[in-house]
Amino acid sequence: MSRITVTRTMDAPIYVVFKTIADIHNFSKAVPDIVKAEIISDVKSGVGTRFREIRLMNGKEATTELEVTEYVENERIRIVADSHGTLWDSVFTVKPADGLTELNLTMDAKPYKFLPKLMNPLMKGMIKKAVENDMDAVKTYCEKSH
Repeated sequence: MSRITVTRTMDAPIYVVFKTIADIHNFSKAVPDIVKAEIISDVKSGVGTRFREIRLMNGKEATTELEVTEYVENERIRIVADSHGTLWDSVFTVKPADGLTELNLTMDAKPYKFLPKLMNPLMKGMIKKAVENDMDAVKTYCEKSH
C-alpha cells in the first residue's frame, strides 16, 4: 500500500472544516470510532502538536501517537505517525468549490518492517474504507455544525 486519496465536498465554510480536522478534540467529536484523544505536547495547536488517539479498529482499541508537521490555517495540515512498522503521512487540504468546501485527504503509508511490507497491501481496501468512513463523518459533522 502506498497512497490513498479521498475527497469529500461539503456544505460548510472552510474555517469550520479546517477547525474540525486541525483540532484533535473537534476531529474526535466528528469521528465516532475515536474513543479518546489527548494532546501530549506543550504545543497545543499547529506545527509541533503531538497527540495520542485511541480508536476502534475491528472492534478493538488501537492507540497511535501523531504529530502535526505542517500547518497552514484554512488551507492544509500534515500529520505523521510511526506506527507498527509503518510511517504514515497524511495531508488534509481544504479549498473552495462552487460555494462549498472541498476536503481532500492524501495518506501515504511507507512500511519499513518485514510484516507490514507483506500485510499493508492486503489491508489497503480495509484502510481506504476506514478513511472514507472518517471523511463521511467529518462531512456530516461539519454540515450540522454551521
